[in-house]
Amino acid sequence: MKKKQWQGWGPNEHAEQHYLIQPRALAGGGDVRHVSEFLRASGWRDKSKAGGPLFLESPDRTVRIAYDPCVLPGGWTIHGKATGHQDEWWVNLGRQTPVEIVAGLSDALTRPRSAHAPDVWAPLQEQHWHTRPDAGRYTATSPDETSWLQFRQAPGGDAMWWSGANDQQGNGWTAQFTATTPMHLVQAFSSALASPEPVMRPRGRVPHSAQIRTTSVSVLPSQLSAWQQARITAARATTWARNSVRTNRPRTTARPHAHTGGAQARR
Repeated sequence: MKKKQWQGWGPNEHAEQHYLIQPRALAGGGDVRHVSEFLRASGWRDKSKAGGPLFLESPDRTVRIAYDPCVLPGGWTIHGKATGHQDEWWVNLGRQTPVEIVAGLSDALTRPRSAHAPDVWAPLQEQHWHTRPDAGRYTATSPDETSWLQFRQAPGGDAMWWSGANDQQGNGWTAQFTATTPMHLVQAFSSALASPEPVMRPRGRVPHSAQIRTTSVSVLPSQLSAWQQARITAARATTWARNSVRTNRPRTTARPHAHTGGAQARR
């Protein structure tokens, strides 16, 4: 196990031990606020009830995200309504899905779609995942064989995306996507799943797994807060900029002409 020490410690703070974990898919669930606070800062409505599960709704009310760890199997549910040319879709992610991977998908819900056609497999191939076609299936597996993403086509025509991770100790999670899930969201998920960047967990929250690599780091509480706030601030800035563009967009139709002698418009 490696050990690092962060520079710039303040005189009134005490560093706390955390661990950088690789591969990220086996890091455990993490702090759900990594997902929820970003969405709130992006204008999503918090519709959670006191003492109940997390429940968030997109500004246009077309997508809902819920997290409930108290039911079996528990975890994340993302539901998109049918709109225009988009069919209804669902995503279910297990309770131990790392929040950084969940955020790969949920963050993408706050951004406009790219003009480029999505390629779900490209992020995996860039990280040297092994791909193989089979009868009715196409599967990509991580080099250490702990994670996978698969597209299944059943003989009856039903299809779905299936993903997950597991180790030899039985730790892990699975995720399911309906075939109607927008492809750019599946690609955002696959990018987060395949990312080689480690994720951080505090002491006592590191899974007991022979398949993970850990690096011990000493982190100040103010550093953690600053990193978390930077993510929230970025979401707020993007939301403000997007709303400003909409507000300042020139009108395409002329306003009705108000006669000089008519009644004044109400304020």
